[in-house]
Amino acid sequence: MKLLLFLIISIGVFITTTFSSVWESSKIVTNHSIVNSTKSAQALPRIAIAGLGIESSTFSPALTNEEAFHAKYGTQVFTSYPFLSTDSLLRKQATWVPTIVGKSLPGGAVTREAYESLVRKTLDSLKKHAPYDGLFFDLHGAMSVVGLDDPEGDFITRIRKVIGTNTLISTSMDLHGNVSWRLAQNTDLITCYRMAPHEDAMQTKKRAVQNLINRLKSGQGKPAYKAWIPVPILLPGEKTSTRIEPGKSIYQAVAPAAAQKGIIDAAIWIGYAWADEPRNHAVVMVTGDDKVKVTQTAEQLAKNFWQARSRFAFVAPTGSLKESLDKALASNKHPYFISDSGDNPTAGGAGDVTWTLQQILARPEFKNENGPSLIYASIPGPELVKKAIAAGVGNKVDGVVGAQVDARFAPPVRLTGTVTAIEHGDTNAETEVVVKVGSVHVIVTKKRKPYHKEKDFTRLGLNPRQSDIVVVKIGYLEPELYAMRADWIMALTPGGVDQNLEGLTYKRIKRPMFPFDKNMKDPDLSAKLVPASDKL
Repeated sequence: MKLLLFLIISIGVFITTTFSSVWESSKIVTNHSIVNSTKSAQALPRIAIAGLGIESSTFSPALTNEEAFHAKYGTQVFTSYPFLSTDSLLRKQATWVPTIVGKSLPGGAVTREAYESLVRKTLDSLKKHAPYDGLFFDLHGAMSVVGLDDPEGDFITRIRKVIGTNTLISTSMDLHGNVSWRLAQNTDLITCYRMAPHEDAMQTKKRAVQNLINRLKSGQGKPAYKAWIPVPILLPGEKTSTRIEPGKSIYQAVAPAAAQKGIIDAAIWIGYAWADEPRNHAVVMVTGDDKVKVTQTAEQLAKNFWQARSRFAFVAPTGSLKESLDKALASNKHPYFISDSGDNPTAGGAGDVTWTLQQILARPEFKNENGPSLIYASIPGPELVKKAIAAGVGNKVDGVVGAQVDARFAPPVRLTGTVTAIEHGDTNAETEVVVKVGSVHVIVTKKRKPYHKEKDFTRLGLNPRQSDIVVVKIGYLEPELYAMRADWIMALTPGGVDQNLEGLTYKRIKRPMFPFDKNMKDPDLSAKLVPASDKL
């Protein structure tokens, strides 16, 4: 009996001990998995996304408000970057914290209230979700703010106060942006487009993100050297297009320069020509870990740019508006495109200057509905849009358009014609109507809108390929328009982005500056090494 009792107790102890051992092992395995999972999650760098972008002409009376930025918040931000889609490789390489990204059509200076509101919202979001290993800072680089110089430099400085100096910032920019010394100091990695027109915009943003991830995952962190060279050249994009020389060769040298061992990236900024600030001029920057290569590469790129300064010319034939219309009417090449360049809303023009439209409607050739067909894109006229909606397609409308913002060159234009189309829902225009006056189809919008894609026309029942003449408020033709043209001329018209830079009243840019001082001495183009952001 005692033996049986002993056996029962022994078996119970064995079972209890074994179960306890297995349970503890299970706990260890489970806890180990949790630790490993946490470590795995922690191994992914935390990267924030923020940015504001606009080109702002200080030679335009227009002002830009907060609404114009169409700001995206939180996860909405990802829709701006296809390379960060849910299933993309880059998306999986970091824990992303999108804050605010706002992009406005180019226009006038941003109101101080709008700027402060967007910056404050960005800083609040960054504070809320801190800390970060990196920040993808998506800028244009040519923002002007009423009463504030160098907004991008101000913005990044204020961001640094929130996220600290150890966080790695990778900045992506338009080549028509401006890189101040302050911006160069506070960013770590920086790059810009290498094509104008900007067919590589998304590729550039992706490169900025990839550079950031590479430096974080490798543990290399901030580049050892950042070379910054201001180049005293201020030219419009219409003279520095990479479609033609010398811009073509200058920019083709950038990618090979950036691919060198010891260099992270290389970039050349043309700068923004229609803002009167000390920072507005060309810049070359190269970042990397090899001091000799970084400085020598930057100096060579700057030297090539400077030596080519006198060879820059307009990307298309140019002429007065009268000359342009005369050539288009005499040509047997259709469609004949005319750029109404002075009020180009893709460069900062108000978009509602009526001077060109007034001249077109006054031409006898277009008075008859069977005259040469011409499409004019476009002019804002919210009151006429309202009347056109009330009248309906196929009916007459009578009202004034344009010159509500910029009436310096011509007053509002009265249109009396037939409504041929009404479309709602465009992100920028909101509502578009087409009014036929004589043989001219005038696109009238509730709010200004640039027209640079074929579908911008076809959705309104217009066929630009079949039109004799197409007049567009633009400078150099964007890729789809360029591919459509049978011939093309750029009309040198008045507006907030007048191509005659030497006729504008600059007061604050640094002088001497080419082309304003054509006989200036060669500048010092030696590389200036920028302190690392954590060494300021």
